[in-house]
Amino acid sequence: MRIVDLHTHSTASDGSVRPSQLVKMAHDKGLAALALTDHDTVAGLDEAAEAAKAYDDLEFIPGIEFSSEYEGRDIHIVGLYMDYRNESVAARLDEFVDSRVRRNIRMCELLRENGLDISFDRLQEAFPESVITRAHYARYMLEHKMVGSLQEAFDRYIGDRCKCFVPREKISPAMAVKMVLEAGGVPILAHPVLYHMSDARLRRLVGELKEEGLMGIEVIYSTYTPSEERDMKRIASDFGLLRSGGSDFHGANKEGIDLGSGKGRLSVPEEYYLAIREAADNKALAK
Repeated sequence: MRIVDLHTHSTASDGSVRPSQLVKMAHDKGLAALALTDHDTVAGLDEAAEAAKAYDDLEFIPGIEFSSEYEGRDIHIVGLYMDYRNESVAARLDEFVDSRVRRNIRMCELLRENGLDISFDRLQEAFPESVITRAHYARYMLEHKMVGSLQEAFDRYIGDRCKCFVPREKISPAMAVKMVLEAGGVPILAHPVLYHMSDARLRRLVGELKEEGLMGIEVIYSTYTPSEERDMKRIASDFGLLRSGGSDFHGANKEGIDLGSGKGRLSVPEEYYLAIREAADNKALAK
């Protein structure tokens, strides 16, 4: 059985590898399927889909990773097999882009107030065709010798509790699930272990989202321990959810995590994506 990677990022959001290059990497590694799930954008999907046409043995899955908030925590919803040209989703994504621009302009103002010569225009020039995220700020600051490491940029300036941080406007996880469903996709709760919830609280979230139409959960992820993986598989079984998984590959912007294999032991079986594809096909037939 071949392996797949159902959670990756490209230069369309905060990854360092272009969508077409990501597809080639997936093929060269022998993956059976690759999902591109950039943050709050579908800008890289056309390029990736076109590149995938060159490979008969690799299935490309159009996707997205929505940022949302639940009880003060960042919660991410991955959408797989999205009809990413859906008009309502496109309109909502335009709102996300506008919100990000406002946030980035304010963060640049705060950074300049603290002695760092950064502007939103310069960030866009440095990272063309990308949705600017904090990873881009950190990379820019490192390349211009404003900090000694990517981590220092977060620790001193742009981390969640730092003086130059500006929170994003966010939707609820239920709204994200609804948007994926409206676009014909399969909504997946991304990396739930990273939310550091108690088992009871996580199960409450999963139960609420299941009622809204949540269809899957990431049970395999680059940083999970074996016991965490078992816990997520148990939740998937208890709630009747599809199993998903992925590396959360960002290239050089998330060091130590490789496509398909994560930190070295990641192995998402082909059967996971086949079950998700079947669910997406059944949804399409039911329309």
